Amino acid sequence: MFELPTATSGLSGYALLDAQLQALLSGERDFIANAAQFSAFIYHELPGLNWAGFYLYKDGGLVLGPFQGKVACVRIPLGRGVCGTAAASRETVRVEDVHAFPGHIACDSASSSEIVLPVLAGERLIGVFDIDSPNLNRFSIEDQQGLETLVARFVALTDMPE
Repeated sequence: MFELPTATSGLSGYALLDAQLQALLSGERDFIANAAQFSAFIYHELPGLNWAGFYLYKDGGLVLGPFQGKVACVRIPLGRGVCGTAAASRETVRVEDVHAFPGHIACDSASSSEIVLPVLAGERLIGVFDIDSPNLNRFSIEDQQGLETLVARFVALTDMPE
């Protein structure tokens, strides 16, 4: 059994989450196992979320992968919605109010803000990591930077699918 570092280790915020993630994924490189663990970790460790999970690049679009939260849209075309936009641009998309985002795909009408981070193996698109919140303006630039670090850590500790 692994032990996650705690705040008593002197770390806080995203530095603590990064240390915890390293401990959580230590010794396991399987993509599905680590993606499931990563989704659960983010969903339970960050306050104010109602969905966290992966959409994986397959057959020219995105298909639902491991996640935590309510049932979700299964397929999203590249370039559509927040997830499809992040996948097509290969850049993080942070949306303060999803209802004002052109072409937003509402899988859960309770979601109000969203951040989607591309998952890349080098230049190859693996998919995106999507996080939704019922709160407007939930995700700050600090969240974006911290989450980009955590996604990079996930990629470094995981064997990516072909």
